[in-house]
Amino acid sequence: MKRVLVTGASGFVGANLVRSLLKDGHETHLLLRPSYQSWRLEEIASDVRVQEADLDDVESVRRVVQEAKPDWVFHLAAYGAYPNQTGLQQMVTTNLMGCAALVESCAEMGVESFVHSGSSSEYGFKDHAAAEDEVLEPNSHYAITKAAATHYCQCVARARNLNAVTVRLYSIYGPFEEPGRLIPTLIREGLRGRLPPLAAPGTARDFVYVNDAVNAMLQVAAMPSIQRGAIYNICTGVQSTLVDVVAVARRLMKISAEPIWSSMPDRSWDTDRWVGSPRRIEKEIGWRAQTTLEEGLTKTLRWFEEHPWLL
Repeated sequence: MKRVLVTGASGFVGANLVRSLLKDGHETHLLLRPSYQSWRLEEIASDVRVQEADLDDVESVRRVVQEAKPDWVFHLAAYGAYPNQTGLQQMVTTNLMGCAALVESCAEMGVESFVHSGSSSEYGFKDHAAAEDEVLEPNSHYAITKAAATHYCQCVARARNLNAVTVRLYSIYGPFEEPGRLIPTLIREGLRGRLPPLAAPGTARDFVYVNDAVNAMLQVAAMPSIQRGAIYNICTGVQSTLVDVVAVARRLMKISAEPIWSSMPDRSWDTDRWVGSPRRIEKEIGWRAQTTLEEGLTKTLRWFEEHPWLL
């Protein structure tokens, strides 16, 4: 059993990570902002220890870390990943300053493993499967602040001999995902026999089922001997277009409606090439995504059917 501290546990990936930690018997502490959304955590509230603090409050963050005395820390809190999260100042405060406060406190405490949740957006647009040693070309405020946080974690890891690792997440989906995202929207409309407005058919992503992503983070945390400041892509290495995703959804839910492509306006992050290289994490950690797109969508569909109030 480990003592574990998680930030961003009220979010989609964090809520799944916390459930996996509890299932494995770890003592789990959550650092949550005072205004956090509680709906993902309500059914496990009695099983975790919650401490409220703003990440940019250095002393409060230090206090939480000192009281939790964690072996492992998973830093998933972020701002700016969703279209409704705008404002450069808040992104800098949460993604960079908050990360800096947390990783410095963890270095002081000598935690065993610090896993920082990065983003595939740090790479910017690439015409090939991005590898961890790529030149970064972030093209949004969010991506810039996430890339800066990754560099900060690397700096602290090397200077303070801290096992701080960044995992760059690609397009994670599954239970507890934000209702307005693509997969939940497809399921909500599909169960009614409809399809939602859709972007261009060639829009592409590297989709990773959330349980696979959580397993990757847990495997990384359990290997404290890996290179300080290492970076790993959490991706499948398989690119799926919107055509692929919609075809699977139509088959699973027996949707007769035909897709109307480009009925949603183009968005600045849409691209026909977005895929990561999983070679490093496969070689050094031994992790490989196990869930195909169809398997993952089937599991997600079943979960939403069991939680109809979210549809």
